[in-house]
Amino acid sequence: MSALNGMFSHPFLVHAFLAGTAVAVLCGLAGYFLVQRGEVFAGDALGHVAYTGAMAALALGLSPRIGLFAATIAAGCALGLGGIRGGTDDVAIGSFFAWMLGLGVLFLTYFTTHHSTGNGNANVNVLFGSIFGINATAAATAALVAAAAVGVLLLIARPLLFATIDPAVARASGVPVRILGAVFLALVGITVAEATPLVGAVVVLGLLAAPAAAAARLTNRPWTAFWLSAALSLLSVWTGIILSYEIPVAPASFTIMAVATSCYLAAFLFDRFRGHRSHATTGLSIS
Repeated sequence: MSALNGMFSHPFLVHAFLAGTAVAVLCGLAGYFLVQRGEVFAGDALGHVAYTGAMAALALGLSPRIGLFAATIAAGCALGLGGIRGGTDDVAIGSFFAWMLGLGVLFLTYFTTHHSTGNGNANVNVLFGSIFGINATAAATAALVAAAAVGVLLLIARPLLFATIDPAVARASGVPVRILGAVFLALVGITVAEATPLVGAVVVLGLLAAPAAAAARLTNRPWTAFWLSAALSLLSVWTGIILSYEIPVAPASFTIMAVATSCYLAAFLFDRFRGHRSHATTGLSIS
């Protein structure tokens, strides 16, 4: 208890836990549908867009958050309305977003030669995050934005699950599948934009995908997996923050992703063990 009290006596840790908790829950809930809908590639692409948007805003002398949100929301809507689930345009989409990342490098070059004197660490912070650098205002903003995004996601969760399981039947039943997909990917864009300052555009996909994939392996009940994904994401962020605090040489982005990946590995091994045990029990009962 004294160790915990010592940790929370530091304002930067309080801010990290507040912002990290909000973003972790949002990543876990959005990530579950991202995995179930086979749109993990979109999450990776939005990470590229987030970097380019932030660099564009910095090159224009604006706050990187403006670029983050504008770019990722616009890209999410475009991907959703374009119907990426068919997988027929993977090469075109991949090429486009690789070009977007290159465009981010162009903006970075302009920023470093014209505006970087006042914010020299901006590129590193966008790429890898800086959860311990979040101030009180940024932490409160992250919590409010995440709460609003979670609220919208919960409102569309049931029809979105219907459209995820059987889009043809959902469309025939009057569910606006394409619009729903666009709204969902816009929410993923908001998630990526909010998570980038904390864990970085490069590794944000791990926080979206690993806890959700682990939850899906641990249970086949959709709503149980939905909330379990949020819990595992929360566990990853909390544990990662504590590990980074206790091991100063380990960046928080690394420790958070290490815990998230470990959760998936443990779920994978448990699922395999459960499957082998089930087969063995079935074989014994038959014999």
